[in-house]
Amino acid sequence: MHTPSEHAAYPTHWEADVVLRDGGTAQIRPITAADAQRLVSFYEQVSDESKYYRFFAPYPRLSDRDVHRFTHHDYVDRVGLAATVGDEFIATVRYDRIDARGMAATAPADEAEVAFLVQDAHQGRGVASALLEHIAAVARERSIRRFAAEVLPANTKMIKVFTDAGYTQKRSFEDGVVRLEFDLEPTDQSLAVQRAREQRAEARSVQRLLAPGAVAVVGTGREPGGVGRAALRNLLEGGFTGRAYAVNRAFPAGSSRLRPEGVPAYRSVGDIEETVDLAVVAVPAEQVPGVVADCGEHGVQGLVVLSAGYAESGPEGRDRQRELVRQARSYGMRVIGPNAFGLINTASGVRLNASLSPEMPAAGQVGLFSQSGAIGIALLSGLHRRAASLAGVSTFVSAGNRADVSGNDFLQYWHDDPDTAVVVMYLESIGDPRKFTRLAKRTAAVKPVVVVKGARHGGTAPSGHAVPMTRIPDATVSDLFRQAGVIRVDTVTELADTGLLLAAQPLPGGPRVAILGNSDSLALLTYDACLTERLRPLPPRDLTTGAGPADFRAALADALADDLCDAVVVTAIPWVGDASAAQLAAALREALAAAPTAKPVAVVHLEIPGLAEALAAPQEDPEAAPGPAAGGIPSYPAAERAVRALAQAARYAQWRKGAAAPGRVPEFEDIDEAGAAADIDVLLAAHGEAAYGRAARASGDGPPLGEAPAAPAPRSVQLSAADTQRLLARYGIPVLPALPAPGPDEAVRAAGRLGYPVALKPTAPHLRHRADLGGVRLDLGGESELRRAYAELTELLGKPEELRLVVQSMAPRGVDTVVRATIDPAVGAVLSFGLAGAPSLLLGDTAHRLVPATDRDAAELIRSIRTAPLLFGWRGTTPVDTKALEELLLRVSRLVDDHPEVVAADLEPVVVAPHGLQVLGATLRLAPPPVRTDLGPRRLPAY
Repeated sequence: MHTPSEHAAYPTHWEADVVLRDGGTAQIRPITAADAQRLVSFYEQVSDESKYYRFFAPYPRLSDRDVHRFTHHDYVDRVGLAATVGDEFIATVRYDRIDARGMAATAPADEAEVAFLVQDAHQGRGVASALLEHIAAVARERSIRRFAAEVLPANTKMIKVFTDAGYTQKRSFEDGVVRLEFDLEPTDQSLAVQRAREQRAEARSVQRLLAPGAVAVVGTGREPGGVGRAALRNLLEGGFTGRAYAVNRAFPAGSSRLRPEGVPAYRSVGDIEETVDLAVVAVPAEQVPGVVADCGEHGVQGLVVLSAGYAESGPEGRDRQRELVRQARSYGMRVIGPNAFGLINTASGVRLNASLSPEMPAAGQVGLFSQSGAIGIALLSGLHRRAASLAGVSTFVSAGNRADVSGNDFLQYWHDDPDTAVVVMYLESIGDPRKFTRLAKRTAAVKPVVVVKGARHGGTAPSGHAVPMTRIPDATVSDLFRQAGVIRVDTVTELADTGLLLAAQPLPGGPRVAILGNSDSLALLTYDACLTERLRPLPPRDLTTGAGPADFRAALADALADDLCDAVVVTAIPWVGDASAAQLAAALREALAAAPTAKPVAVVHLEIPGLAEALAAPQEDPEAAPGPAAGGIPSYPAAERAVRALAQAARYAQWRKGAAAPGRVPEFEDIDEAGAAADIDVLLAAHGEAAYGRAARASGDGPPLGEAPAAPAPRSVQLSAADTQRLLARYGIPVLPALPAPGPDEAVRAAGRLGYPVALKPTAPHLRHRADLGGVRLDLGGESELRRAYAELTELLGKPEELRLVVQSMAPRGVDTVVRATIDPAVGAVLSFGLAGAPSLLLGDTAHRLVPATDRDAAELIRSIRTAPLLFGWRGTTPVDTKALEELLLRVSRLVDDHPEVVAADLEPVVVAPHGLQVLGATLRLAPPPVRTDLGPRRLPAY
């Protein structure tokens, strides 16, 4: 007879908010005994057909015994989850652990039977797929490795849920029932399916916000003035194509129109007879909960909360912000804000200006996200002022505290949005760096993503941003952005400069830049700027100050036709003659339109009024083919700005070419992954980490994945030299042996074992890698030299027990490098490389890549540091074996990727010789594996 496992505590960490296929939200949580009435109510709303599919027989109602069974779980062998909206069940799923005979069982049985039931009104929304992801993650946490499900052949929707999930499956048919069995270990296919569903759902949730059929402005003042009235005015003057409503509980009873706008006026959203899709909330923070409830109960899909008084105001406001998000999501709504500037969509079929911007920006192909309202309005104004027709805006959002909808959501939307060609983002914090990097890399493969990161050196989140902070240095963030193809710029001015060029011009085919113009001095400044940005400028072509529009047109046509040129910078100063700025602009655009191949062109001009506007003006010929000329030519008031934007475009184009062949994570036949895992388990257990084991979690006695144990445990454990060498050897990384030398006699015996010549060096933490102190003696060829060196070191640096001296065989001469891998809780594993000593320690000349690194990543890593020429034969030296170095980087990457318990690896120095390399020193640190939220079921962040 089955004896239930001892009940575990309610698993709060299983609670999650998810976005469904249609863009709405639902909460997934464990079912408890208090849910009995909710379960009964839910079951009553399920059709007879769905009940039949669930129980294989007519089952009109649940018995008391059924209700007790389906609401009482031990959260180990029997688990039930529910998807809820508005505190009501819309779907349920449960598993029961079974043995090989299909009978109820306990651990170590690793199979469970799973079953779903979805309310008919919510079928087709992707609820079952989301529940399957979460119940599978729960099962894996409880050491269940396989699910079995029995489904009637006619229940094609549920069969599709299982077969489309991407897990390894086995299917059979017996006694009129389809039996599906599938392993729960995530596969590349299941992860791809999960992320594709996440992308569609989150993009759809943003689309619902951007294209509402009806908008209510809640908090519209009775008199002109105030935030609500301004938001309504901006909505109307922007040309919104849908229905607009003014809402204020203080409106007089019976009022029907707000004057002078003529907009229908109501005291609550519930009073509006038609469906409202989006509510713009501009009421005091203490009134917002009532507004959210009013909107949620009447089918509003999203909120733009302009109201302040949330996390930016302190701890009380932070609690108020969390409650706002919780309440909105309980109704299936997404939230932009609070403390938001608003939302804009310039599409002709929508014309939505649900923001505090008094002016609707020109329509274009730039998607703009800003966490700051001030920066957002400055960018909108700047783009409009400089070149409204050159680079208009497709969509704009200033998310304020971005407690819910974030830049990640908009990246999901912009990836497939045909109206957005360039993504421009101002970020002050990144709530989920792993996800941001993944999404940005995918989007950057099809369109540019330009980012300026504020608050780079503050070390704390900006006011109102309740997000986890990453500890990695800003330079590392830059490298990770570069790996993802993100174009990172330093200032808002650069953000606009680069966005303008990318929106108006094609990508350059390479780094070669032609320079032409009527000022030799301005051309030389441009030439110098190109060299500074590592472009390859061609000799400038001076047209002299007497050049007219025809001369510019001919020179530009020649440059564009030159196969040795990838881009052109035109420089111009006021000229001698009567030609106008409009004539010069027309000449340049004619040359660009007639070019045999598409190449980017930028203009640098000094004190030529009207030229920027004339260059940016749209093509007047309605029969002209679309292309760069039709969109205008970007212009800049300084050579450095134009060249910097062009350099960013060139580097991005090079990354994008490489992204088409992203490399691979190689397999090494000599890696012993299983042996390394066994070693790690033993080492962690030996250091008191047994409480983190899989067996404890499976029984429900230990802490769940991602939660701390009840007893304090060390953050990490540094392995001994012997354990480090053993673990690295499992991954084909030999470390040159070093034998302890507590005295001169022991040093001589060690040298005898190793063979002369040898090195003598200290390993005390304060002396490691300090060659500048004279603490290392090399090429000691005999006993007398070794004893003399031993005496010198102890006299110079301290007693032998303080120095911890070791004797080591001599390695071949080469370049000393350092290879590291560290774990950041927010970003994940980061692989780093640099030259040992001053280059990395003093100059910070270190490069970084996310793990797992591909062969392409490893090759780029060693070439991206400034001192890389030292590896490739600088000044006639012999090049070193960079192939062996790349292999070492890939092996270290595999180690930390395969075993997340390895939270730090430090190989220093690694001496890279002309043939091969030697690892002379290594340390490893182990800790319980950090949470991998990016591999778990999809969920909205909860800060």
